Amino acid sequence: MIKITFPDNSVKEYKEGINGLELAKDISSSLANEVVAISVNNEIRDITRPINNDAAIKLHKFDDPEGKHAFWHSSAHLMAEALEQIYPGIKFGIGPSVENGFYYDVDPGDGKVITEDALPKIEKKMYELSGQNSKFIRKEISKKEALDYYKKKGDEYKLELINELEDGEISLYTHGKFTDLCRGPHLPDTGPIKAIKLLNIAGAYWRGDEKRKQLTRIYGITFPKKKMLDDYLVMLEQAKARDHRKLGKELELFTFSPKVGQGLPLWLPKGTALRETLENFLKKVQKEHGYLPVITPHIAQKELYVTSGHYEKYGVDSFRPISTPAEGEEFLLKPMNCPHHCEIYKRKPRSYKDLPLRIAEFGAVYRYEQSGELHGLTRVRGFTIDDSHIFCRPDQVKEEFLKVIDIILYIFRTLNFKDFTTQVSLRDPNDKDKYIGTDENWEKAEKAIIEATEEKGLEKTIELGEAAFYGPKLDFIVKDVIGRKWQLGTIQVDYNLPDRFEMEYIGSDDQKHRPVMIHRAPFGSMERFVAVLIEHTAGKFPLWLAPDQVVILPISEKFNDYAEKVLNFLNNYDIRTLIDSRNEKIGKKIRDNEIKKIPYLLIVGEKEVTNNTVSVRKRGEGDKGTMKLEDFVVSLNKELEEHLN
Repeated sequence: MIKITFPDNSVKEYKEGINGLELAKDISSSLANEVVAISVNNEIRDITRPINNDAAIKLHKFDDPEGKHAFWHSSAHLMAEALEQIYPGIKFGIGPSVENGFYYDVDPGDGKVITEDALPKIEKKMYELSGQNSKFIRKEISKKEALDYYKKKGDEYKLELINELEDGEISLYTHGKFTDLCRGPHLPDTGPIKAIKLLNIAGAYWRGDEKRKQLTRIYGITFPKKKMLDDYLVMLEQAKARDHRKLGKELELFTFSPKVGQGLPLWLPKGTALRETLENFLKKVQKEHGYLPVITPHIAQKELYVTSGHYEKYGVDSFRPISTPAEGEEFLLKPMNCPHHCEIYKRKPRSYKDLPLRIAEFGAVYRYEQSGELHGLTRVRGFTIDDSHIFCRPDQVKEEFLKVIDIILYIFRTLNFKDFTTQVSLRDPNDKDKYIGTDENWEKAEKAIIEATEEKGLEKTIELGEAAFYGPKLDFIVKDVIGRKWQLGTIQVDYNLPDRFEMEYIGSDDQKHRPVMIHRAPFGSMERFVAVLIEHTAGKFPLWLAPDQVVILPISEKFNDYAEKVLNFLNNYDIRTLIDSRNEKIGKKIRDNEIKKIPYLLIVGEKEVTNNTVSVRKRGEGDKGTMKLEDFVVSLNKELEEHLN
């Protein structure tokens, strides 16, 4: 008999070899119909895989991230089976599940090309195969057996992957006539895959290496019910309309230039106004919470990042060192701000009375992302982090952490991010070599984060192995208006960089002590935050954020002088205003400026000149009537105050 511990900490004995599906049936038949995967001691497994030892388990439905992973990973194998039947001799790279669906990188063979026109045919074959209810059968084999199998198939991609594995950790999965190298997990069979959509095709270099062969990457998504697919496709259409790359171009917010370089955005005047408004908003909040602004250089000596540990962990993702005429002297484009801030702390002796020290910077950083992974503003090579670091005593950690949570919650309320959860990212207890620092420091840091989230009553999940290499962290996961999830805002507790930089303060006992460092970025990357904000609002920014808050539309050229008078009046109140003085009909001017998503349109003609008024149109609400200029300003200020309170 073995002991099974359930998520509510109840314990029950079962015969050795029981599987997740049998456990689900023991609870209820309805649960057994919905379960698609199981976690056994935090390892996701097939629900049909036997459990042979005492274990803590959690059963996963499709709605759970772990359930989606198993469902979509199985769907990738189903697509691979369809591809093998349609394109005999095709070779397979990797086929993982991703955040929304799955993909498989394939090599159709010399002279063969898979185009988007082929997707309906592949989909049809997938439906045919899923209806056969083929069981996913796991087989553990030796490294030699695996190598022999794929040598016969002539699949150099799988052979390369097998050569990197250890003997005793290799498994194959077979369903129908298809077998694949895979560690799982998978569904019991293909039957639950009821709704299928292949989305697009892209090129992808093998192992992400631009010097190697470019494979064909096919993306898809599946669901257990057709309605779920229909809802997803509607959301996808909404997402296309909200795409920040499309809206960024239409609203003239930012651009890219091949001569400047991939992944290096150029902020246009309207985008700069939006970004500066966000920065000024956060600077005001930070000032109220005792943060001191700093500025650090865009480069630093390589040795700085060797000391911090960043070069060892992330050097491959940095731009190549910059050599100077001095022998042996090398600099790096700044990949992160924290080592610079450590040096600011160390510039003079510190007392316990000086702490906490809170410093903040909108710091530009540079990282070499693969060209195939660049995506608008969400994945770039040069970006700005609203980076702040708090240096505090150990007894201040929890209080400071709670204050940072308050800042992030205030920002979310102001920007109308109402639906969010948090993720506590902890160290992987089975792979401590990935991290720096002592067990004692990690345990203290992890305890502080968990206690703070509980005290604030935050909805949270705990993820092992997702911590930064120097400390655990709390990430805020925001759901936008069409249901997509984005990671925005992060707080990290760090006992390790203070050790590596030998930071000290003199305590009340006149002895030297190590401070604790809290890393904090409510926006995260400014570029990514703006991208998410564009898509969340569909470019319809709230009044306080809109680059252009008001546009004045003279009915004809003879009213341009009055339009200038209105412009000057509004500028005196710092209302961002422009005039559309084109010689066009007023109907066209209204339509054109509504497309630009400007919050207020002021129409001026003979009546408005005579009465010293403006005719007001509000975005999304239409005509609001005629108002005196003074009354219009009062109404705008009231709206601004409501947004920022």
